[in-house]
Amino acid sequence: MSNKFIKFIISIIIFAIIATGSFFYFRYRVYNSHGSHKEVKIFHIEKGEGSSIVSKNLAKSNLVSGNWYFCYYMKSSGLLNKILPGDYELSGKMTIPEIAIKITQEQNKSIKMTFPEGWDSNKIAERISANGFSGNEFLNIVNTPSYDLTSKYSFFSLLPRGVSLEGYLFPDTYFFSQKLTSEDIVKKFLNNFDNRLSQDLREAIKKQGKSLEDIITMASIIEREVKNEEDRKVVSGIFWNRIKIGQPLQSCATIAFILGTNKKQYSFEDTRIQSPYNTYINSGLPPGPISNPGLSSIEAAIFPGETNYNYFLSDPETGKTIFSRTIEEHNSNKDKFGL
Repeated sequence: MSNKFIKFIISIIIFAIIATGSFFYFRYRVYNSHGSHKEVKIFHIEKGEGSSIVSKNLAKSNLVSGNWYFCYYMKSSGLLNKILPGDYELSGKMTIPEIAIKITQEQNKSIKMTFPEGWDSNKIAERISANGFSGNEFLNIVNTPSYDLTSKYSFFSLLPRGVSLEGYLFPDTYFFSQKLTSEDIVKKFLNNFDNRLSQDLREAIKKQGKSLEDIITMASIIEREVKNEEDRKVVSGIFWNRIKIGQPLQSCATIAFILGTNKKQYSFEDTRIQSPYNTYINSGLPPGPISNPGLSSIEAAIFPGETNYNYFLSDPETGKTIFSRTIEEHNSNKDKFGL
C-alpha cells in the first residue's frame, strides 16, 4: 500500500471525524443552546414578520445563541409559516425548540394590560375579566390571601397577618400569558411591588418609626387626591401634620372609596357616613389602603414636604391643586372654583 493511498485514507477519516463533529455540534446548538439574556423579557413579533426577521431579532435580543440555528430548526420542523404576531415572555434560558413552540401556538401569546395608578382591586379585576381571566378568583385571593402566598414576600413581615392585598398591587403595564392562573397574576403584581420598594425606602420607613401599612395607606389617599408629583409632597405634609395634631384628614378620596363613585362635590350627608374609612368623622388613617398607589405617591408618603399650608382643593376643570393657609382662604377658594 503506497504512502499516497495511506495519506488519502487518513485524510478521509479526518474529514469524516470533523464533519461528524461539526454535525453533532450544530445539532447541539440547535436543540440545546441558550441565549445570554437570562431574565424574562417581552419579545414582540409584528404581523408579517417571518422566520428570518424573527431569528435576527431573537439573536439581537440575546434570546438565542445564533439566528442560523433558529432558522434551521424552524425549517426542519415545518414551522416557517406558523409564527404568530404578538407579545411573548421569553428568556435565554429557553432552548430554541421551547421558543419555537411558544411563538407558534395561539395559547402562548401574552395579553398586554395596563393598570393606572390609583385603581382599586375592583377596577383591576374588571379589566382582568374583560381580557378573559377570572376577576372573581383574583378578588378572592386579594381579599383573603393565603399565608403560603404572603410568606413568599419579605415585605409582608412588616404587615399585620391576614391583611388584604389592596395597596400592594403595583400599577404598571403587564403581559399575561393565557396560561396564567389567578394566583400567578397576583404574584406578578406583588413581585413588581417587592422590586419597586427598594431597601432604601424600607429603611427610611423604619427610621421614621412608621409601618409599611401606614405608608401605603397614606400613599393610596395621596394618589387619589392629587396627580402632580410636587403637589403630592405638599399634600403628604398637610396630611401627616393633621395626624400629628389629631385633626381628621377630611379626604374626599376616602368618601369616594366608601361610596364607590367620584363626585365633583360631596354633600354634608356623604361626609357623615358611618364607616371606619370615613376620614371626616374619624381621626388618623383609615384601616387600610383605598387604592394601589404608584412609586411617586409612595415616595411622597415617606418623604412629605415641609409646608405652611393647611388646606387644599383641586380645580375641577384643570385638576390643578389650590393650596391655602387659613380656613377663610380655603372657603374663598371653594367659592371661586364652584366647590
